[in-house]
Amino acid sequence: MSLAAASLLPAIHGQRTSIRTAAQQSNQDTRAGKLLWSDEFNGPNASAPDPSKWVVVYNDSGFGNNELEYYTHRAANLHEADGHLVLTARKETFTGKDGQTRSYTSGRIESRGRFDAKYGRIEARIKLPKGKGLWPAFWLLGSDFKTTGWPGCGEIDIMENVGYEPSIVHGSLHGPGYSGATPLGGLYALPGKAAFSDAYHVFAVDWQPGEIRFYVDNHLYETRKESDLEPGQRWVFDHPFYIVLNLAVGGYWPGNPDASTEFPARMLVDDVRVYSLDHTSHTDTSSSKTSLTAAR
Repeated sequence: MSLAAASLLPAIHGQRTSIRTAAQQSNQDTRAGKLLWSDEFNGPNASAPDPSKWVVVYNDSGFGNNELEYYTHRAANLHEADGHLVLTARKETFTGKDGQTRSYTSGRIESRGRFDAKYGRIEARIKLPKGKGLWPAFWLLGSDFKTTGWPGCGEIDIMENVGYEPSIVHGSLHGPGYSGATPLGGLYALPGKAAFSDAYHVFAVDWQPGEIRFYVDNHLYETRKESDLEPGQRWVFDHPFYIVLNLAVGGYWPGNPDASTEFPARMLVDDVRVYSLDHTSHTDTSSSKTSLTAAR
C-alpha cells in the first residue's frame, strides 16, 4: 500500500465496543440455529477483505441504475480496520484502467464464487453513512446471474437506504414481473426519527422455501411469500444466492449528491453471518476462480 493510500484511511480506534458481545452472539445462535459461514472482518488494519471469502469489484458501469461511482480495489475505498469492513465513498476525479473517468469512488465486495447460500438467516451489523445521493446496501443476487440474467436470477435486498431518508431502510425482492421500481417489499422506520447513521443496526432475512421475512434489530417488519405473486409472475428464490455489500453514489432512486453531502462517507460493517434454519443448505465455493467483473 502506498503512503498516499495510507493517509486516506480513517481512524476508527475506540469503536471496538460496537462489536457484539458474547451474550448477544449466543442469543443469536440459539434463535437462528447453527452458524454456517461468517466474516468478522478481524484482519490487520488497512488490509483488504479476506480473498477466500470476497471478490472486490472494480467497475464503473453504473449497474443499470445510473450510479456515479467508480468501484475500486484501493484501500482508500475499502479495507478492514479495528474489526470492521470500511467502505468509503469519496468525491474525487478518478480514471480507471479502462480509461473512463468518474467524479466519485467507492467500494463493493461480493461472495460470488466463494460462498453461496440457499435458505437460512443472513444478517449483518452495519452503521450506515448519511447524506443525499448515498445508497448503501446489503443484498443477495442469484448465483445464476451470468447465465439467467436479471431479474430472472432473483435479487433479495436485505437492506437498502437512500440518503434522503435517514430514518428508513427498505427490504425487497426482485424477480420477473416485480423488479426495478415495482419490487415486493416493505420499509422500516426507526422510532423518533432517529438516523441509521447514529448507531449500528442488525439487518437480516429469514429465508425459507416460499417465504422470506425481513428484520431490523430482530424486529420483523415484512413477510413476503410465493402466494403474494400475481398471475404470470414467478418465485425465483429457491436456489443459491451470493452476498453483496456496497456503497453506491447517485442513481435513479437516491438522486445525486448535493452541497450538503459530506465526503468521504463511510459504511462500517461489523460482521456478516449466515445461520441455518429448517431446510437450509449452503455451498462453499472458495476453491473456484472468479473474475473481478461486477455482478449487476
